[in-house]
Amino acid sequence: MSSNTFGKLLSVTTFGESHGPAIGCVVDGCPPGLALAPEEFRDDLERRATGRSRWTSQRREADDIEILSGVYQGRTTGTPIALLIRNTDQRSKDYGDLQGTFRPGHADYTYWQKYGIRDPRGGGRSSARETTMRVAAAVIAKKWLAERHGVRVRGHLAQIGDVVPRAFDWDAVERNPFFWPDAAMVEELEAYVNALRKSGDSVGARVTVVADGVPPGWGEPIYGKLDGELAAALMSINAVKGVEIGAGFAAVAQRGSEHRDEITPQGFLSNHAGGILGGISTGQAVVASIALKPTSSILVPGRSVNLAGEPVEVVTKGRHDPCVGIRATPIAEAMVALVLMDQALRHRAQCGDVGDVAPRVPGQAG
Repeated sequence: MSSNTFGKLLSVTTFGESHGPAIGCVVDGCPPGLALAPEEFRDDLERRATGRSRWTSQRREADDIEILSGVYQGRTTGTPIALLIRNTDQRSKDYGDLQGTFRPGHADYTYWQKYGIRDPRGGGRSSARETTMRVAAAVIAKKWLAERHGVRVRGHLAQIGDVVPRAFDWDAVERNPFFWPDAAMVEELEAYVNALRKSGDSVGARVTVVADGVPPGWGEPIYGKLDGELAAALMSINAVKGVEIGAGFAAVAQRGSEHRDEITPQGFLSNHAGGILGGISTGQAVVASIALKPTSSILVPGRSVNLAGEPVEVVTKGRHDPCVGIRATPIAEAMVALVLMDQALRHRAQCGDVGDVAPRVPGQAG
């Protein structure tokens, strides 16, 4: 399988399967001198992990990071950083009945058509377990962006099914297992997801990521557009079926006089562009949203075929999320952070001597 690496000056290669002995990644291009210790990975890995609340899959992995290379005496050396996590809670027997069947909505059929062989245990390489290493790699990117540029990347669940927040408070996001910005609605969400689980069905979600403090100038005009690379990175996340930058599809119904972000000496008056114009950051908050499909592994019977092409009925048992969006926020944050760090390094390489260019107007929050 090719194309397991993304990024140019900062590149990340992931490897491993859901039920293999381990998953890992190699982060290449991180500048030397960044302080880095295994315990710094704990918070974001726990934010992404399953089994930490009753609203997600009950697979419980330790997710202990091993730093195999690229760090000496607590600081990055500029050489490839290899990270490894051992899988400790596989239950491959849950997938024994699926070896000869294609689960509808999964990558079983397409992997079979491409490779002529597939790992049915938890989806193998197509499992969301792979995203653990993206989150781990982004711990490095988030820290570097914050220390070098004051950039903060954070996200929240913006919609689950047809439920949307009625209020917004960033402080509430990290105080509930849904990453939900309206604390008053948490009990309502709990009842909603509990009913969903009892029905054996699932639902989709929307996650929004905001990067504050991104300076103007990051990104490239044509093939290296910041929004283009963000879209590709976010679309690579399992279950993502749509990406929006700024106003996104809402721009269809807007007039040009409304959508354009007017500029005054005091700053931008709006941010419908999501902090990006012509593929280059404006200095405003970079805003991106993703749409995640409903989980396909459900207890509701569905029609499919087996390896002989015969019709079968599929019921997917095991440990699954009633809504994968509940734990997608750290994953979306990770992809935004990794793209931003890569773009920052590329901007420094070509245009580091340009410096600040007047006029410099203040950005508008996302």
